[in-house]
Amino acid sequence: MAHVMEIERIWADRDDVPEALDARPGLDEQHSPKTNVEDCEASVGLYYASQGLAEALRSVATSQLWNVMGFSLPISSLFSSESSSLESSDMNCEENEVKRADATEVNAQQEETYVAKFESKYINSSVPLYQEYWMKSVKKDLQRAQHTGLSELVASVRLHGLRTPPPLSPTSVLSPPGLHAKPYALWQELPQVEWLLKSLSAQEIQLQEAMFELIVSEASYQKSLVVALNVYQCSAELKQILSRVQHHVLFSNLKDVCRVSERILQDLESHLRQDVVMSRVGDIVLNHQQDFQQVYVPYITNMMYQEAIITQLLQGNRKFALILKKLEKDPQCQRQTLKSFLILPFQRITRMTLLLENILKRAKRVHLNVSNLMEAIEAVRKIVEECDRSVEQMKRTELLVCLDKLVDFGNVKSIPLITRGRHLIREGTLKQLIVGGDNKVSVVSRKDVYIHLFNDLLLLSVRRYDLVKCFCKFVLCLSYPMLLLFYTPLSGHRFVVQDHALFPDNVRVEEIKTILGLPAESLLLHLPKNHNRSSTALILAARTRSEKEAWIKVLSSK
Repeated sequence: MAHVMEIERIWADRDDVPEALDARPGLDEQHSPKTNVEDCEASVGLYYASQGLAEALRSVATSQLWNVMGFSLPISSLFSSESSSLESSDMNCEENEVKRADATEVNAQQEETYVAKFESKYINSSVPLYQEYWMKSVKKDLQRAQHTGLSELVASVRLHGLRTPPPLSPTSVLSPPGLHAKPYALWQELPQVEWLLKSLSAQEIQLQEAMFELIVSEASYQKSLVVALNVYQCSAELKQILSRVQHHVLFSNLKDVCRVSERILQDLESHLRQDVVMSRVGDIVLNHQQDFQQVYVPYITNMMYQEAIITQLLQGNRKFALILKKLEKDPQCQRQTLKSFLILPFQRITRMTLLLENILKRAKRVHLNVSNLMEAIEAVRKIVEECDRSVEQMKRTELLVCLDKLVDFGNVKSIPLITRGRHLIREGTLKQLIVGGDNKVSVVSRKDVYIHLFNDLLLLSVRRYDLVKCFCKFVLCLSYPMLLLFYTPLSGHRFVVQDHALFPDNVRVEEIKTILGLPAESLLLHLPKNHNRSSTALILAARTRSEKEAWIKVLSSK
């Protein structure tokens, strides 16, 4: 996919790790790693969220993605020195500066605004922004779940507040009371439908309303995407203060997403014109499966970087915050934030499954076969799953790049840490027990050993502290306390590798039977062939028995 490759080229130029960026491993291992925040200056949520795409995206808001005093994390290259510097000027001065810029002609060339080639003949301009539609739909789902259970969450969600039908009308079975809207909010309100209503049952009308909901919600979605493009992405003021890379990461392939939305809306309305009693929405969605995959997977994968760069710019560039505030006041935005527009594709692709499942449920009630509907539902589900895997792989790659900057092989034979398909399974500190003494008295000494267990490699390291960097970062946090929200100031760790071996081929672990002087939490780690092709064994001790059992289980996995 073109957009994936473009983003990957940016990464490759930055970190010289092109192989890692093409990696696409499968689903998570059985054992999720427990992350040490201080070691890689990254939050647990960003790198190890194995609970699905939504959780992964929520975790981004607290991610620690800064490049400070030599601790260069991958995301840092997105922020130029111009936009990431903490400006010391007063806020009032910044506001005056923006106002003066407004009074003069903008030097940067204004990008041509996006004009939709297709204009809906059924949905007029009064359709609300998709943010409003989505929020009301979610609230309705939650209310339904409280009364009928989670299984009912697949029921239809429609644009509330669009029209109030006549109170006792038998055909207005779907319209909530007390709400108002413009014409054509419901399928039954279309002029060409009026003569059919008496010949259709209430359930058949509900089915058509569920299909029409797909059209109305797509029109709302399309409207919001056009606003995002014309107000935010085409803003000359934003382009002046953002680098080309920053601008690309911020808006990604949003324009392509908008084009795909426009095409499917056109096809859906074309079907409605040809046959007002619709039956082929499944065919239409399935025909756009490849389009969905090409635009949604790279866009949603990039969302973790969108959130990171917005957070960085809002904290470090007052002019960016002022411009955003000004753009949000544009009447087209209806005071919706940039973030609310950027998350729309994620909301839409996940919502589409629910809309299609609702159509399927209502089609079964009237024993109507909607062509390729099951196939369309499965196709959309697979795209969401691919987005999930892609986000997870991107997080894994970020972690490898981060670790690569913190690992020092020293006198041990070095190996490339960033390779295709590699990901971290578990990491943590264990005590190495060294038994010494004479025949009469045995002495057990202890030292910390840090273990990084990847799906194909085991690293045994000693953690060292870079006191200079610790001190510099501590001073920086004293000057800018806001940085404490993003990383631990004393995280100047490096990992000096003592040994490594291929996993699982050259790693064996077993429980140690009770030996005088050794704690019950001890285990024996045997490396038949280590970095210098020799055999070695270590006695390690965990802090608790449960931790010991967890390590034995993961080290024994194949």
